[in-house]
Parts: sequence; structure tokens; C-alpha cells
Amino acid sequence: MAEDMGSTVPRRRLGKALRDLRTEAGITLDAAAEALECSRQKVWRIESGLGSARGVDVRAMCELYAAAPDMTRALLALAAETKAKGWWHAYGDAIPDWFELYVGLESAASRLRFYKNSLVPGLLQTRDYALGIYRIDQPDMSEEDRERAVELRLQRQALLTRRLPKAPQVQVVLCESVLLRVVGNPATMAGQLQRLLQASEQPNISIRIKPLIAGPHHGTVAGEFVMLDFPLGNRSTPEPSVVYSEGITGALYLDRPHEFAAHENVWSSLLALTLDEEQSRELINKIIGEVHHG
Repeated sequence: MAEDMGSTVPRRRLGKALRDLRTEAGITLDAAAEALECSRQKVWRIESGLGSARGVDVRAMCELYAAAPDMTRALLALAAETKAKGWWHAYGDAIPDWFELYVGLESAASRLRFYKNSLVPGLLQTRDYALGIYRIDQPDMSEEDRERAVELRLQRQALLTRRLPKAPQVQVVLCESVLLRVVGNPATMAGQLQRLLQASEQPNISIRIKPLIAGPHHGTVAGEFVMLDFPLGNRSTPEPSVVYSEGITGALYLDRPHEFAAHENVWSSLLALTLDEEQSRELINKIIGEVHHG
């Protein structure tokens, strides 16, 4: 399961190449859609890597943007790869369209950096904690759909211990408030914090806590985010890093160099305010005993 990356990386690579070709040709998104006799949304979705691309559409775009023949052939081959299905497609509508791209990128990443100030990242959640979140966030969801959504979340966690490809390095910065905020009940929280302690013992996982007494960090307005870096694979340069920022109805995928650099600065600021790994484990243990009575 964890080895199947699906079509996410090919889709993203194809979309970026088509976006670059359009920009170099001096054609706006609206003008491209008009010339191609399709909706602006369709062109945007292809450029954003949010869906598979038909060869006929890619060929038409390449012709419109005056792409070189060898580039056209390469992008048509890439378009064929965008039809592959990742393991998560088995969960159907349990995964929103805007989140499907993230799951694929997460599976392909070599390093993941999480900053969370409200909840534990999905990759480290227990079943009871995840169920508690869905009961709060989606009270009208059926029990069956809720179970499917939680199962998807738990399936994603397989990447933390996979052997091939190598499990990613995972670095997590949590605000102390995440440890104190009750999801479900005290027993659920005690179990969740024990899970964090267990995960922190893995060589590829680092969990550090930003205490309540720490001041605001550089870029506080950035909110929660995930930074994803990718391996070289069989390319001379790695896939561009991306910042993922989630909202209630959608998400942002930021991959321009200046956007990623800004979040690197925020990350450095956060690390300067956090406890080290051992101090973080001590604080987690203290909160289990004194707050959640685990």
C-alpha cells in the first residue's frame, strides 16, 4: 500500500510544466481557456495537478503555447502517467478532492515538517482521537462514513514505518495547547499523548513542544502548515518542495521559491521557541499525569 504513490507526482510535474509554458508564451489563464474552448477551471485544475489530463488536452495546450516537439512528446508521456490510481482512491468520497493531492504528495515525500497549534497531525492520531475530531467537525456524517474517514487517516500512518521507499523524516512542532485541549475525553487524550511518546522514540520522528510561556513566533499569522520535501528519485533535481496549508473548505499548495523560503524562516523561528526532544517528552508525560490522569 505505502509504496503506491499513484499519479500525484506526475500530475504535479505535468501541471507545472504546462503552467510554465503558458507563462512563457504570455498567455493568461482566461485567454488559454478561451482558445482551448474549455472552462478556466479545467485549465487551472490541470495546472494545479488536481486531476488526470487527457492526451488530447495536453497536445492542444502544447500547440497553443508553441512548445517544442520534444517537450510535447515528453508531456504526452507524462499525461499517460496521470491516470494511475493511488491506494487512497479505494476510499472514494471519504477524501475531499482538495485533500487527495496532499495524500499523494505526503506518500511521495522524503521529509515532512508539521506546525500544529490546534490538533495533533493526522499521521500521529489514535483511532479514538480521530473519531473524536470527526464527531466535532462533521456531526452530520454517518457512522459508516466516519469510520471510513478514520480508517483512511490510519492507513496513511503506514508510511511512518515503511521500508521501501524509505520512511520519511518527520519533524513536528506542537503548541502546548494541543496537549491540553480535550478531544473525546481524558482517557482519549491520555492515549493520544502516549502515542506521541511512542512515536518520538522512532529514529525518523522528532516531536518538539512550543510551551505556552513562549512568545509569538516570526510569521504568527501564517497559521498551521506542513512543509514537504521530495527525494531525487531518478531525476537530476528533486521535485520542488511545497507548503500545504489547510482551511475549512479547501487548501493552499505553495511551491514558489519565495513562498517556501518564507515558511523556512517561520520554521526556524518556531524551533528557537520550542523545548528540545527530551524536554518535550517530559512535558508530555507531566500533562498525561496532571491533566488527563493517565
